[in-house]
Amino acid sequence: MDLTNLLDAQWWIVTFGLIGILAIIFAETGLLIGFFLPGDSLLVVAGMGASAAVAHSVGLESPFPLGVLLVAAPLCAIAGAQLGHLIGAKTGPRLFSRPDSRLFKQEYVEKAEHYFQKFGPSRAVVLARFIPIVRTFLNPVAGILGMPAARFFLWNVVGGILWTESMLLIGYFAGRSIPNVDRYILPGAAVIIVLSVIPIIREVLKGRKEGKQAVPEPRGRHHRDTTSPF
Repeated sequence: MDLTNLLDAQWWIVTFGLIGILAIIFAETGLLIGFFLPGDSLLVVAGMGASAAVAHSVGLESPFPLGVLLVAAPLCAIAGAQLGHLIGAKTGPRLFSRPDSRLFKQEYVEKAEHYFQKFGPSRAVVLARFIPIVRTFLNPVAGILGMPAARFFLWNVVGGILWTESMLLIGYFAGRSIPNVDRYILPGAAVIIVLSVIPIIREVLKGRKEGKQAVPEPRGRHHRDTTSPF
């Protein structure tokens, strides 16, 4: 198998079909090994696959049933994230104590925690759905940091529905309204991937800039904590 196929959403839907799509959505949001899977572009291309014209042109025997996708995809996304939260809550910080490897990087966890702290638990759970890698690692991070299960479930449902339904419907209506849209699947998927990682790139660049500008405060007997009211 060509390793480049792993990032090719069209290859995934043609090779594994509807069941494969749902399994990938679950794995990307619930299993740490699934962070590299093309969730956004996969959903868009799956939505296109619900259009008869696109389905036949990409090699599907029949179009995907849109109704099944709209119900099953969010359920798999929600179930996957719940599993991630449960793993984090049960395992604790030791879950991410392993050293960096070719696939796993501590910076993935740090970025997920950054979004969790920056936006607050509820907003982070929803927004993370639209950010690759972060949507995989934020769920166990939420469990590790003690986000209550009931609160996580509520915002997990909101985020899971918004993410899957928006991506699927964008793909479906594009497949129905744009002539020969199948010709643009690969470049379109590339654009989706680039747009979805922009928030990560922006945060990384911002963090580096702030790190360079930071000046250590002098400490000594005359140093006074200006943040204290006393």
